[in-house]
Amino acid sequence: MNWILLIIAGLFEIAFAACLGKAKDATGIEATYWYLGFLVCLAISMVLLVKVTQQLPIGTAYAVWTGIGAVGTVLMGILVFKEPATFWRIFFITTLIVSIIGLKLVSN
Repeated sequence: MNWILLIIAGLFEIAFAACLGKAKDATGIEATYWYLGFLVCLAISMVLLVKVTQQLPIGTAYAVWTGIGAVGTVLMGILVFKEPATFWRIFFITTLIVSIIGLKLVSN
């Protein structure tokens, strides 16, 4: 169950990064809504991270959480914000995914 909560926390990390990306291009009340979305997603992500670190090792949980956020945010940037999908970006995102899976396999 803790691993599922950790994945959900990572997904909310992606969501708060996406809200920041959307807020920078928005103005007025729309920007305010994106910033509020950022704060809500940030709070949910942090609460879930705190919860899972009560059972999982902090080093592993934090690395997996940031890894999910990093991979998801880069993919969001490529797919939503039209950032370049160069060979090296894809290569290093792939190595990060393999590392996250490796941490899961060697953790309790």
